[in-house]
Amino acid sequence: MAKQPVVRFTFSGGKYAASSLLRVGPGLLIREEETNMVRKYETVVIVQPDLGDEELKGLNAKVTDIITTMKGDLHRLEDWGVRKLAYPINKNARGRYYYVRFDADAALIAELERRLRLDDKVLRYQSVKIEKETAAPAAKAAPVETAPAAEAAE
Repeated sequence: MAKQPVVRFTFSGGKYAASSLLRVGPGLLIREEETNMVRKYETVVIVQPDLGDEELKGLNAKVTDIITTMKGDLHRLEDWGVRKLAYPINKNARGRYYYVRFDADAALIAELERRLRLDDKVLRYQSVKIEKETAAPAAKAAPVETAPAAEAAE
């Protein structure tokens, strides 16, 4: 007697979708009617602090290329600059932070994280799904000193 596939039905996006429970792991094939739900995501990437301009432009182009080829919508790509890390990562006490805000489906997130994982210049990354739109915290600028300017005017 042949085994019948175990199928579960889930409710997603106003439609019922069936997915197979036979296989688990990286090769999981999910048969769903609706697989491309577009959601809001933000990703923070920490790269090595000593990269040159060409390498940084290449990394930016790589991220934007992944998002555009997989039909994502890139909203922001900000360079937050070099900051001190809480603990050393691969013998680096500092890291250059990038903030990426985009709309995409789950397949794009998987591909973006796979490519970031393979890149040796990337120290860490984290992608988070945004429930509601909020203003992204901008990089803190150096405080402006007004005291010397006031004394010069007198």
